[in-house]
Formats: sequence, C-alpha cells, structure tokens
Amino acid sequence: MTREEKTALIAEISQTLLEASAFYLVDLGPLNAEDTVAFRRQLYEKGLRVRMVKNTLLAKALERAQVSDWLTLEKALRGSTALIVCGPDPKVPAQVVQAFQKEKQKDFPAFKAAYVEGSYYVGASQLEALTRLKSKQELLGEVVATLQSPLQRVVGALQSAGSTVAGLLQTLSERKS
Repeated sequence: MTREEKTALIAEISQTLLEASAFYLVDLGPLNAEDTVAFRRQLYEKGLRVRMVKNTLLAKALERAQVSDWLTLEKALRGSTALIVCGPDPKVPAQVVQAFQKEKQKDFPAFKAAYVEGSYYVGASQLEALTRLKSKQELLGEVVATLQSPLQRVVGALQSAGSTVAGLLQTLSERKS
C-alpha cells in the first residue's frame, strides 16, 4: 500500500468515525471464511458496516478524528481488528456479537473495545454491559413515564376525591328530602 493510499484510507476512516456516535472493535482472526461471511451478513442485515483495518492506520484515524482519550483503546489495537460502525442504537453490535458467539459456541468474534457516546468499554467483560445499554429513545420514554406517573396519581386522587365529595353531597341531599 502506497503512502497516498494510506493517507486516503486514514482520511476515510477518520471521517467515518466523526460521523458515528459509536463504534466497536472486534477480532475476527480465528474465524473461518464461512463464519466470517455469516457474521458480516448478520451485521449488514442490522444496518451496520464492518471493515478490517490495520491497527496503526486506525490509531492515526482516531487521532485525526480527535476522538477524546483514544489512547484508552491502545490495548485493543493488537492483532486483527475489525471496525464496526454503529447506527442509532449502540447496543445492536454487542447483541450481534454475543448472539453469534452463542450460536457458534465460540469466543469469536472476540469483543475488544467500544466507544459509545463518549464512553469507552474495553475488554471482553464489557460485552454484557453493552448489550444492556438503553437507546436515547428508551431513556426518554422512561423519563416521560416517570414524570407522568405522579401526575396521573394526583389527577386520580382529585377525581376520586371529587366523586367522594359529590357522593357525600348527594347522600346529604337525599337525607334532607
């Protein structure tokens, strides 16, 4: 690969990283061709892009994209590395990796690291935590539900109190008659 090609590739990867809210680094190394194609197909069906990258070029692209504290990922930049760029839901790649591992009963593709909404997740132990991440829409839904719950109780109490008062007034008016 010529220097110009490497420079163009670094620019392309850094632009991709700038546009992404999250990305994952996985090791596809020991997978055979059939499993690699199957894994890539599962990612593609979920709307995700995967690309094999050289660690040195990825490090330069991270630096160029000004990803904060990118040196945290330095341990993950060893061996073969595939870059998975996320869509709007950052937990989907983790779910695909975990499901593929269970389906094939292998530890590969091995999760190396992830950058999600400004936070780093490094090491295979973090994969489970990533599968439980909630999307922004899920979190907003929970906040709205939490805010609505007390209001609904207050309105319910006022309505029941109103019907109780109305019931008392009706009973008193019936007694007088």
